[in-house]
Amino acid sequence: QDRILKINIEEEMKSSYIDYSMSVIVARALPDVRDGFKPVHRRILFGMRQIGNTSDKAYKKCARVVGEVLGKYHPHGDSSVYGALVRMAQPWALRYMLVDGQGNFGSVDGDGAAAMRYTECRLRKIGEDMMQDLEKDTVDMQPNFDNEELEPTVLPTRIPNLLVNGASGIAVGMATNMPTHNLREVIDACVAYVDNNEITTEELMQFVKGPDFPTGTSGIREAYETGRGRIVIRGKADIETGGTHDKIVISEIPYGVNKAELIKYIADLATEKKVEGIANANDESDREGMRIVIDVKRDANANVLLNKLYKLTQLQTTFSVNNVALVHGRPRLLTLRDMIKNFIEHRHEVVIRRTKFDLAKARERAHILEGLIIASDNIDEVVHIIRAAKSPADAIDGLMQRFELDEIQAKAIVEMRLRQLTGLMQDQLHAEYEEIEKKIAFYEEILSNEEVCRKVIKDELIEVKEKYGDDRLTEISPLDGDFNPEDYYPDDDVVITISHLGYIKCTPLHEFRTQNRGGVGSKGSNTRNEDFVEHIYPATMHNTMMFFTQKGRCYWLKVYQIPVENKTSKGRAIQNLLNIESDDKVTAYLRVKNLDDKEFNNSHYIVFCTKNGIIKKTSLAEYSRPRQNGVNAINILEGDKVIEVRLTDGDNEIIMANRNGRAIRFNETMVRAMGRTATGVKGMTLDEDGQDEVVGMVCVKDSENETIMVVSEQGFGKRSDIEDYRKTNRGAKGVKTLNITEKTGKLVTIKTVTEENDLMIINKSGITIRLKVADVRIMGRATQGVRLINLEKRNDEIGSVCKVMSEPEEEIPEEGVNNENDIQTENPSAEGTQTDTNNEE
Repeated sequence: QDRILKINIEEEMKSSYIDYSMSVIVARALPDVRDGFKPVHRRILFGMRQIGNTSDKAYKKCARVVGEVLGKYHPHGDSSVYGALVRMAQPWALRYMLVDGQGNFGSVDGDGAAAMRYTECRLRKIGEDMMQDLEKDTVDMQPNFDNEELEPTVLPTRIPNLLVNGASGIAVGMATNMPTHNLREVIDACVAYVDNNEITTEELMQFVKGPDFPTGTSGIREAYETGRGRIVIRGKADIETGGTHDKIVISEIPYGVNKAELIKYIADLATEKKVEGIANANDESDREGMRIVIDVKRDANANVLLNKLYKLTQLQTTFSVNNVALVHGRPRLLTLRDMIKNFIEHRHEVVIRRTKFDLAKARERAHILEGLIIASDNIDEVVHIIRAAKSPADAIDGLMQRFELDEIQAKAIVEMRLRQLTGLMQDQLHAEYEEIEKKIAFYEEILSNEEVCRKVIKDELIEVKEKYGDDRLTEISPLDGDFNPEDYYPDDDVVITISHLGYIKCTPLHEFRTQNRGGVGSKGSNTRNEDFVEHIYPATMHNTMMFFTQKGRCYWLKVYQIPVENKTSKGRAIQNLLNIESDDKVTAYLRVKNLDDKEFNNSHYIVFCTKNGIIKKTSLAEYSRPRQNGVNAINILEGDKVIEVRLTDGDNEIIMANRNGRAIRFNETMVRAMGRTATGVKGMTLDEDGQDEVVGMVCVKDSENETIMVVSEQGFGKRSDIEDYRKTNRGAKGVKTLNITEKTGKLVTIKTVTEENDLMIINKSGITIRLKVADVRIMGRATQGVRLINLEKRNDEIGSVCKVMSEPEEEIPEEGVNNENDIQTENPSAEGTQTDTNNEE
């Protein structure tokens, strides 16, 4: 009864839990800021050193090392020790491995290591350097759990291990997760800190550009300045073209990702149809390195597929940095500067303690040498005293009295060997004494002169850098906004082609050569059966393309995101580039130089024209914020669809034409500006034959130099002056623009052209012809025109018509295509600009 103590359970739970959590924080889960180790790693390395398991000797069984560490220093489970030992020998886990393993130490596929009775290990040279000078009283030693051994509280490491190899651990109420870094960069930063203690984190980042994982790419800043942040890590993937289909080849995966699980997940995405376009996923890795091959289906875009894999799989992951480490035994969140500062302070303490130890040893030796030199200078007398003495103690007393020596010196003289009496050995005594004196002076200078001490720290760091430094493995890609893909694409002129079934491609303009009027054309796109090229537009690689669908949605793409292919290939399905609904398709586009120019956006308008003759005008500013899934651009009524979209400056002439050969001309001021989701107003009255529809709309920007070009189904076309079309109100029926006969066929297109333009005509069979507009003479609007392309032999029809700049005899002026945010004038002679096709800026 007397031995039962009554205590408050709440207090007991509190104190017990605090004791437990402190034990986990301090003695298990968090690394020390100085050497970057948790106790288990420190004990493994120390234990291996104690049993001589070093890099210059044979391997020892891992079980022997684990037994040593368990029995003397780490009274926990054997799996915790062996698990930590295995990780220190895995190239994909540590940036700089500390243990050299022999046998099966697991794999990046997540396979475990063989049992410790089968595997062998020894320290690597870099692991030994973590403990260099340990015997010189450089760090505090503490008793082990049973007070029979001493173990170091921290290692006197020369390597900034916390930054270099990182750390991860879950304690109680806190965790740590630190990325690995490149040794060269970290040491350069440490040297910079030694030179200037006031250096900022931002200045240190000139040296430490970012983490250097054993695999993957990243972008970082916040983590270094605050101690917390997210780093995006990407695997390294290349697209291999050639053969029947493209391949995505992954040569590196992000740090900490299981390769086997990644491949299985990619295969599952393909099987479950969550990602379209994957034909197969294989692991072809071997001893040469990692190689995961993903076969891309023929009609899929490999770039788009790769971006989807980055988004949906662990091919791109985030590493959440949480730099928590023990500083003076207490957990702290550390910035990059804090970690370097604490490491340098640790190095400073180690150098000072080591120097004091070396100085004491050197002084002891110098003291003995002074005695030996006196003895060798008076050797006959010394021999006489020793021979006359009855015992060693008497000899020591005699020498002390005769030469005023202390007991240590006299004892050393008595224990001298006879060979030290030779002349050569006496010279060596004097040389050793001089050497020791120099060392003592150097040690004293280190202790008294801060500058010399700093130089020693720097020299040792640079020595480590030269010994172990290597090239960075991780490529730093500023994925957080600094990355400008336009730097990687020349701003070349291209022709963008969209087929009837929705295949898109981008072809360099120079691939199309000019022919004379009446030619039969050259082979154009290889389209599928019943497919033909419907839209061709000129652009440059840096333009932003705005796509408008027949159902009235708007999407955005940079031109360089469209696959570049030759003029004979069929292109890629536009559904793979844009998130378009399956029953929708692109019917028009605008090319805009820069969507960020607010002044330009607010002063320009987008004008829509639909098949049923509806017209709508909205400010460009309402379409200047790209969305991944597009936005509603115009409200389309049932049975109607968007056929044409134009960019205007608010005061252009608009001409609309219908299938039956009529055109209407009015000023765009007759159409008031409306919101993005409005339906619009009537632009042209159609015939009530059930077949009639609007085939096109043009904006006239330079009525003096521009003419109206119309083309019919059977290859007839002609040019008319703009003034031939009288101005009317919007909504009227219009006037005749081409005399429609059976020979000409119905109207298919209307364009504004100048003498400097070429016309590109693409037939439904895929045949293309490029001819000079100047070859087509201007005639009255009621005529049936001249034959532009010979279709009689083929029983073919025109699919699409586009105009481009003529290939010039001399160089195009430099301002050429890329006038900043200028509506592309349709008078090339004015600025040397490329003229507009269907729709563009």
